[in-house]
Amino acid sequence: MSDDIFQGYKGASLEMLKKYHVRVWGQAQVETTRGMFQGTVLPRAENDDDQHIVMKIITGYNVGVDINTITNMKETGYKKANYKIPEKEFPYTEGLPKVKLFGTGGTIASRLDYRTGAVIPAFSPGELYGAVPELADICNLETEKIFAVFSENMGPNQYMALAKAIGREIERGVDGIVIGHGTDTLHHTGAALTFMVQNSPVPIILVGSQRSSDRPSSDAALNLMHAMYAAGHSDIAEVMVCMFGPTSDEYGLLHKGTRVRKMHSSYRSTFRTIGDVPMAMVTRSSITPIKKEFNHRRRDKNVKILPYFSDKVTMLYYYPAMKPDILDAMVDAGYKGIVFIGTGLGHVNKELYPAIERAHKKGVHMYMTLQTIWGYVHMFVYDTGRDMMAKGIIPAGNMLPEVAFIKLGWALGQTDDPEEVKKLMLTPINDEITSREPYNGYLVYQGGVPEVEEFIKKVRK
Repeated sequence: MSDDIFQGYKGASLEMLKKYHVRVWGQAQVETTRGMFQGTVLPRAENDDDQHIVMKIITGYNVGVDINTITNMKETGYKKANYKIPEKEFPYTEGLPKVKLFGTGGTIASRLDYRTGAVIPAFSPGELYGAVPELADICNLETEKIFAVFSENMGPNQYMALAKAIGREIERGVDGIVIGHGTDTLHHTGAALTFMVQNSPVPIILVGSQRSSDRPSSDAALNLMHAMYAAGHSDIAEVMVCMFGPTSDEYGLLHKGTRVRKMHSSYRSTFRTIGDVPMAMVTRSSITPIKKEFNHRRRDKNVKILPYFSDKVTMLYYYPAMKPDILDAMVDAGYKGIVFIGTGLGHVNKELYPAIERAHKKGVHMYMTLQTIWGYVHMFVYDTGRDMMAKGIIPAGNMLPEVAFIKLGWALGQTDDPEEVKKLMLTPINDEITSREPYNGYLVYQGGVPEVEEFIKKVRK
């Protein structure tokens, strides 16, 4: 066998495949000390180790088989995979809403090249129709790829470009906008667009997927259908994140862009509204509002585009025994805004006080948020908090740390005047600060206790 049919395999794993005459893309039975595996041998990325053979087993999931456990292998068939995504002309249907999909580099409706680890995107209307034909029953779709970056590489330049592009599409008369985005920083972009795109007459929906489209449990297609329906048919004209509600396929949730957070690294239901309830439940054919008050869809094209951002803003996560030289270093590096993420009601140690005073004298804008995620900063309860306010730190209510960071960058992109920055920071634009947390805005159930276990039995599917 020639080496070009062992894509990505090397060393010991390559010798194992050659020994048993099994090819990449071959259907194989693999006997191991841990049992039998049946499935398709997949390519490997060139930089991976040489101690595993990767298979897509008959359930559709991928497993790595340690070559040291293999006792026998047998190829039972062969069919090389075709990565090209089928493309069909996206139909135009009179009466359906016109939705614009912006691509930023997320993996919605994409395939994975196992050899290189690269994502092969489905993005043109034809590709998306080939991958998710149900979209044609929901809207008339236009697409535009404006970035091709992983979500960790999204930042101020991308936020501002997105805001301007959204403004142009609203002026053109679209009925809704969807933004395909990686999930890791989806909530940061949701906050940024809330501040940069104000008074939108149409829904602006950010959507991603936790699991790639080639996995049986992928959430990509359903999230995309939910997002398209929300953008085209919802009466809620706000910046929102649309992702799975429960871990099942029952419905998605629409979360306000300033009150949402990614809460689990791999669950499909990773996004949660913090300190409030979600905006609505969404399926492929319905919207059920949860919140009674929201900005309604309008027929005009009036929108405020405020694409400002200063990148001289940072966050400082406090930990016990933190030294003042860390804060001094930020100030010396030229940072003009610092969001503290403090303990309890918003505290840091007294050792930082001299550095806080030095930062304040140099005109650094400092705001306090909480490590607890839920709840409000209350810096007047203890001496520590009152001392910090006297030294220039301003409490940010129940603003989430990431949202405060984004908003401070947005504010400093417009002005450096302390009173103007404070006014921008503490005047809510879309519930980034709320007057109260509803009784069901904080729900963290503890597994193992009888009453919760009884509840879980009723809702877990």
